[in-house]
Amino acid sequence: MNEKSVGNVETKIFRYGDEIELESGRKFGPIDVAYETYGELNSEKSNAILVCHPLTGNAHAAGWHEGDEKPGWWDNMIGPGKAFDTDLYYVIGMNTLGGCKGTTGPGSINPETGEPYGLDFPVITINDMVRVQHKLIEHLGIDRLFAIAGGSMGGMQALQWPITYPDQVKFVIAIATTAVSSPQQIALNEVRRRAIMSDGKWQDGDYYGNEPPVDGLRLARMIGHITYLSDTSMKEKFGRRLREGEDLNFDFGVDFEVENYLHYKGGSFVERFDANSYLYLTKAVDYFDLTNGGKVSLAEAFSDAKAKFLITSITSDWLYPPYQSKDIVKALESKDLDVTYSEITSTYGHDAFFLEPGQLKHMVANFLSRVCAHDVMQSDFPVIHKNTPIKTASQVIIESDFTHLPVTDDDGKMLGILTAWDIANAVANDIDTLDPIMTKDVISARPDEPINSIVSKISKFKISALPVIDEEESVLGLVTSDTITQLVRGEQPIPGTEVTPETGAEDKTL
Repeated sequence: MNEKSVGNVETKIFRYGDEIELESGRKFGPIDVAYETYGELNSEKSNAILVCHPLTGNAHAAGWHEGDEKPGWWDNMIGPGKAFDTDLYYVIGMNTLGGCKGTTGPGSINPETGEPYGLDFPVITINDMVRVQHKLIEHLGIDRLFAIAGGSMGGMQALQWPITYPDQVKFVIAIATTAVSSPQQIALNEVRRRAIMSDGKWQDGDYYGNEPPVDGLRLARMIGHITYLSDTSMKEKFGRRLREGEDLNFDFGVDFEVENYLHYKGGSFVERFDANSYLYLTKAVDYFDLTNGGKVSLAEAFSDAKAKFLITSITSDWLYPPYQSKDIVKALESKDLDVTYSEITSTYGHDAFFLEPGQLKHMVANFLSRVCAHDVMQSDFPVIHKNTPIKTASQVIIESDFTHLPVTDDDGKMLGILTAWDIANAVANDIDTLDPIMTKDVISARPDEPINSIVSKISKFKISALPVIDEEESVLGLVTSDTITQLVRGEQPIPGTEVTPETGAEDKTL
């Protein structure tokens, strides 16, 4: 086990016992949700990052399951000192709705019949998946995600979050994805679905308890896997090497090493994935369209979004080519949203976000290091008016769990800071007004002030809370030392920009 691993982990199940209304209009539930967590959730529950898996992934994003030969699918990005640093963040991995790795999907038992759903399972969308994710986040007691991240289908979920829940995510990291599935992407998915549905053992989805349609699923995976590679990577990996010897077989067996590789990938895939889930998930990807069929522009789709965005593409990706990511960037910029665009330079194709952890770690770390006061401040806190009696102010501090609270005038402008120590001093000296005891020379921060500067102020002046004020001197929020402790090491920005090269990357695919 790598020393930077999160170690052994277990998949948990959360049951949402009610129903949700799907985009199709159908009400569906109850829903089991498989998830894993890595790191510790801070006391303010402000350091949670949700990572969304690609098409055939699962909740096991990092660490090791007992007896496994390989770690989670994004282990090279999640863990102590990695891009999603579990010393700083509480990282959540979840199997999506419609999957087959613990979350309710077509292979799950329909409580009304006692049999697997099969095609009685409803057709779902990316937004339906996001709404189920939101139920899990609520269950964990988290009001707002620090960040959401994902590639491919996971990137679609990441883009959907700030639209469906604009006030509940601060940072969005969308990798090798699109805002609207293209005709080519839909066509490729349809061919894969037909490969499954043409297998006689599919039986209109009612194959549970019998032999599954492994031939069709194997072929679907082989087709899909080709789209995850690039022409260059296939040349470098296989060339025209023959599987055995130097002569062609002159039959319809497997001659070339690339053929053998695809058969291997297809064969191993059918051992771990459900054919019906493959149908449902690819259909959800096809339906993904943030413009709602052209009823709104892509820019208009992001009208309510408030997050900061990192949009990343891969130079050799022909499944989700860079122009699709650039379209997202243009839409976000037209709405004056904070967006960073970056490209992974790679010949690996779509799979590069698994296989180029060094580049991606650097991009993610630099992006998250741009955290400012507005991103980490607490906005739900009481404010004490200048004429508030000492006894009342004391009660407010006790009930709020804050040791420092701002004092304001009639217009909401900050006049000073009142601390628990000030209250004790007032009681001891029989002082009944705030003016003599509150601190008037207050160290404060602006909303866009970098986290580095805030850390420096808190350390230099030995204070435990920093009010965030606007240009009118109105109080917008508080940044506490507890929050800072969770999000920084020493005086470094989140999570640090040093990149440790990852070697020996596994051949991981979607």
